[in-house]
Amino acid sequence: MIAIPALYLRDGTCVQPGSGPGSPDRLRLGDPSAAARAWAHAGFRRLHLVDLDAESNSGANTGLIEDLIRDCAVDVQVEGGVRSAEQVQGFFDAGATSVIVGDRAFEEPEWLANLADLFPGTIVVSTAVRERRVATRGWVRTLPLDIFDVVDDLNGLRLGGLLVTQAVTDDGTASLDLALLEDVASASEFPVLAAYGAATMNDLRALEHRGIAGAIIDIALYTGELDPRAVSSEFAE
Repeated sequence: MIAIPALYLRDGTCVQPGSGPGSPDRLRLGDPSAAARAWAHAGFRRLHLVDLDAESNSGANTGLIEDLIRDCAVDVQVEGGVRSAEQVQGFFDAGATSVIVGDRAFEEPEWLANLADLFPGTIVVSTAVRERRVATRGWVRTLPLDIFDVVDDLNGLRLGGLLVTQAVTDDGTASLDLALLEDVASASEFPVLAAYGAATMNDLRALEHRGIAGAIIDIALYTGELDPRAVSSEFAE
């Protein structure tokens, strides 16, 4: 399993967002390039860039993301407000290794199928899950879709993976439903990534033992709760 630090971009800077829509940022970290270099220097082999402005339709950090991809000495996957093949192509032209799509993939399945054919093996579908149901629009809308029905539908596509984010708990942390993730990984024909929720080395080991291909980590790395070099050394691929 590979551990992947998350870099969230807002207004051209690197932040750690709050636990829900409209929540203030928990940390404001400044220069995204410096953050990316720090994670690469710590031994991580892949970064997860999230454009929070594009995700909320309040702007975009496209140029910054493309510059970060070109400058990074590690693989980069991009998420946040990706709604067109042209955007995807731009990120791949800059050197991204995968691009993550969300709401539109569920609202327009034909669009996703076409995208998977255009960019085989490199498109990752992101799904938020609450009580095994798919949630969209920043957790605002829960669809009548069981996550396993979704996986079954996606299995016929030429995807690069499925990114699963679980509901945030009352204390603002992401839950870690290991049984759900294990079942999703078992049902999926492509790699499954777990977004957030892992705050200890034992959390990461539990994900690895359940067949998860990658774990995206955010606040636990930035606060020092997790030792970056220990994580990057043990979870490198």
